[in-house]
Amino acid sequence: MSKSVYSLVLTDEVIDAIDRLAYATGISRSGFIDRVLAERVGFSTAEMRTDGIFESLNRLFSEGGDGFIVKSENQSMLIRSSLKYKYKPTIRYSLQLLRTGEYTEGELKVSFRTQSEELKKKMEDFLRLWAKLENTYIVKYFPDGIRYFIEDGRFSRVFVLPEGYRNKSNEDIGKAIAEYIRMFDDVLKCFFAEEDSGKGAAAAADRYCRYLEKGIVVI
Repeated sequence: MSKSVYSLVLTDEVIDAIDRLAYATGISRSGFIDRVLAERVGFSTAEMRTDGIFESLNRLFSEGGDGFIVKSENQSMLIRSSLKYKYKPTIRYSLQLLRTGEYTEGELKVSFRTQSEELKKKMEDFLRLWAKLENTYIVKYFPDGIRYFIEDGRFSRVFVLPEGYRNKSNEDIGKAIAEYIRMFDDVLKCFFAEEDSGKGAAAAADRYCRYLEKGIVVI
């Protein structure tokens, strides 16, 4: 979706009201006017689509009852999940949707705070295992490969919705993203639950494959 600069003559009082609403909404004047006009003519902008996906994600995680704590603002979302392991770290999932015009990309960042070098090492072991599993089982769906960043116990994964999902509803896209985060979180917890027995990697790989067998959307 391309954008151009247009000259409009508007009433000062109208602009004052628009600025107040735009500020309250957290977007620019131009963005707010673009949204209002788009709604009036029945058109969905990239920004509106992103907002709709986040609204869907908020509802899905809030209604899930699986312990996730969600906070969204400024076109991003922070999701927290507690890991039942010694030192009791909190896993932080930071999601940002990137507006690319024809479709929506996303970037998921995973991190946690701990002073334990042992826990950092185990977390990196899991993250590299996760990357290995994806590059074994689903890389065939990504012509340009899967984009990762792993360092010091932190993980970043860029995803692109498959071709068939680009025209899906915000609800469908939100569900696909939520399923990915839930799967990641569950496999991570499975890994740590079995890690002390030396079976963490095998248990996590088995749990991952079960998700694929159920038909989860690949993103």
